[in-house]
Amino acid sequence: MGIAMNSEPSSSAPVAAGRRRSRWLRRLLGVLAAVVALLVAGAGWVVYQNTYDIREEQVTITGGAQPLKGVLARPAGGRGPYGLVVFVHGDGPIDATHETFYRPAWEAFARAGYASLSWNKPGLAGAPGNWLHQSMEDRAQETMAAIAWAKRLPDIDPARIGLWGASQAGWVLPKVAARMPELKFVVAVSPAINWLRQGRYNLLAELRQRNASQEEIRAATARSDTTREHLRKGSTFERYRAAVGDVDGITADRWRFILANYTADASEDLARMRTPVLLMLGGHDVNVDVAETEATYRRLLRRPGQLQVRRYPGATHSMVPRDVEDSEIKALVLALAAPRSLSAEGYLDDLRRYAAGR
Repeated sequence: MGIAMNSEPSSSAPVAAGRRRSRWLRRLLGVLAAVVALLVAGAGWVVYQNTYDIREEQVTITGGAQPLKGVLARPAGGRGPYGLVVFVHGDGPIDATHETFYRPAWEAFARAGYASLSWNKPGLAGAPGNWLHQSMEDRAQETMAAIAWAKRLPDIDPARIGLWGASQAGWVLPKVAARMPELKFVVAVSPAINWLRQGRYNLLAELRQRNASQEEIRAATARSDTTREHLRKGSTFERYRAAVGDVDGITADRWRFILANYTADASEDLARMRTPVLLMLGGHDVNVDVAETEATYRRLLRRPGQLQVRRYPGATHSMVPRDVEDSEIKALVLALAAPRSLSAEGYLDDLRRYAAGR
């Protein structure tokens, strides 16, 4: 005899199912709330980390070869008069904030009582001109014009003006300081001494870094020698391109820029300087021979107390920790969530302390 089966569920089944759904929904809502809270907190953290204790003003700097579109970053507190640090860019198409990379340094100087002044290179972000048509002398004249303009501002102390510059600025800073002995200080970050020696050092260092073969090194050196020969001859871009074939991204404007500057050497201007200098060097710099740079600065800047040197063993040419520069993901995360941590340990504090001590 079979057992009759009731096809209808018991009256308690819908209640139990409803309770299970309710518990599941509560857990889901709890998880979603936690995720939202984390996202809000994360967004707040990112906003906080990208907020600086400075007041930025868009300015137009006049008095030079052409108007310069810039940013004047004053300390957030106080009424001045403030000292001023004038920023001199390195190579490349750099805007006034260096795509926000300058802001932590501006804040460090602000904490020492200094405003910072920077500008778009000519031809960038609507600025007139073309930075690739400038010589190092042109860049020095541009910097001196910006200093003269800033001295007229009512909340800037004309007796407390210094320079900060990186990389290619190493050929500009000494020119300006030698002609303006009233400057309070120069901060030189990863500067080179001689254009051609710097280029050869960079070439060989990058080849060694990627474990290039001796054959590759010989071929690259021969190509570099050919380029130097065409620079000495003052060859047109077309003649240079015909000689080397692949110009590796060099444009006619870039060739013009190199022709105008390849003889640059900072030694003579360094020897004429009387301004105090903070020299900042990274231990993993493949762009500049920091040993040659330090030795030259020590040899030529010999007035008592004139030169201070800070070394950052883990830093690259850009004063960024090497492990960060080698990882696009880590660099992106830090740029968003902790941009001050993009700088080598101690770098920002050293800027603040040095400026405050002037």
